[in-house]
Amino acid sequence: MAEEAEKEITTFEDFKLNRQLLNAIEEAGYEKPTPIQLKAIPVIMGGHDVMGIAQTGTGKTAAFLLPILMKVKYAQGMNPRAIILAPTRELAMQIEEHITLLGKYTDIRHTVIYGGLGPKTQIETINKGLDILVSTPKRLMELYLKGELILKEVKTLVLDEADKMMDMGFMPQIRQMLEVIPRKRQNLLFSATMHPKVVELSEEFLEFPTRIEVTPQATPVETVSQVLYQVPNLRTKIAMLEHIIQDRETFNRVIIFTRSKKNAEDVAKFLERREYGEVRAIHGNKGQNTRINSMEAFKGGEVRFLVATDVASRGIDVTMVSHVINFDVPFVYEDYVHRIGRTGRAENAGAAITFANPAEMYHIRKIEKLIRMRIPEQPMPPEVKIHEITFEEQQAIARDIDHQKRTENPDFKGAFHEKKGKHKSNFEKGKKKGDPKNSVWQKTKKKGSRRK
Repeated sequence: MAEEAEKEITTFEDFKLNRQLLNAIEEAGYEKPTPIQLKAIPVIMGGHDVMGIAQTGTGKTAAFLLPILMKVKYAQGMNPRAIILAPTRELAMQIEEHITLLGKYTDIRHTVIYGGLGPKTQIETINKGLDILVSTPKRLMELYLKGELILKEVKTLVLDEADKMMDMGFMPQIRQMLEVIPRKRQNLLFSATMHPKVVELSEEFLEFPTRIEVTPQATPVETVSQVLYQVPNLRTKIAMLEHIIQDRETFNRVIIFTRSKKNAEDVAKFLERREYGEVRAIHGNKGQNTRINSMEAFKGGEVRFLVATDVASRGIDVTMVSHVINFDVPFVYEDYVHRIGRTGRAENAGAAITFANPAEMYHIRKIEKLIRMRIPEQPMPPEVKIHEITFEEQQAIARDIDHQKRTENPDFKGAFHEKKGKHKSNFEKGKKKGDPKNSVWQKTKKKGSRRK
């Protein structure tokens, strides 16, 4: 039945959506349904539970929002009838923006709630009456347990980016919520990967779900070209970054991903010092308003570089990102898929460039197994200076490689022995304390900034 419906449907009108939604779709510039929308919308509108395997950038948000907006139809009562859970505040905000866009000609009331700021304003909005609620799991349960949220009228539950929710440890809050919302409801679960915990969760709360998979799980978006450079150390990564961004016309809107908050700050400061264009950094230590303002400036084209940790990899919906640069290789391998999914969105072409030191190459091979393809590798450009690796970096890389080998083979003794009680090097002590004298970033400053 679903296959027959898919063959018949070629336009949004064929979904039999109401005129308010069709007008909003047309104004939003959506020309034709994406594969996930073709497969999911008829099934969801038919009232079935859905298990969707779809990456970001495939149009899955509209795939579940359009049927929900049709089902909710108009403002009614005081309590939410649909709940959409997302792992991060950025993604939750992005979903709410889509509801505003698609529901602009309806009177449906909706809001987004998340942690990181006081709940007072959020509670006031809820108390005015609500039809659709977008939330992070923790804040949802926090307000429910305070008695500020009534969930007995929920008819539809969506878990978006379920694999990320599992990685972030939200299983307890989700289980709590499943105990307090009505059992008779429609459940929609979307994930980029078939994480074992996602399978476990789907078995717990989906009833005879229709499985919809638009691309093999964890396969990178086809419109994204990928390239890998083996870069020996941090200073050479900096030099390589500086080399490739010289082409301002090609690298016009770039997201640079780092593994740590410190590296995100350091990369952003380096780009600011060299005056390569407007730059913003977003990570867990940034205030909510700062993160929102940075995202808006990047979306508006005022900012050339957005430097981010993986907290933001699933919450960025910008259609014209020219490049994603993995300054550091992610250790959560699914995050590689989500990072590079920030470019090549809405069927536009995009490019992903990854820098990997010898220790990170281990994780690259694991990522390649996950995505079932080899990331094309290119030699370092001859113009880029290969900086000599410091003794401390050499030790750190050797230690990482030993750790990786021990993980796979517990009997491995290791080429690098770190005896218990052995004093850490001055470099490590300085790095831990944040001593600027021991930072390789200091060496990239302009000569005029050095101490006499």
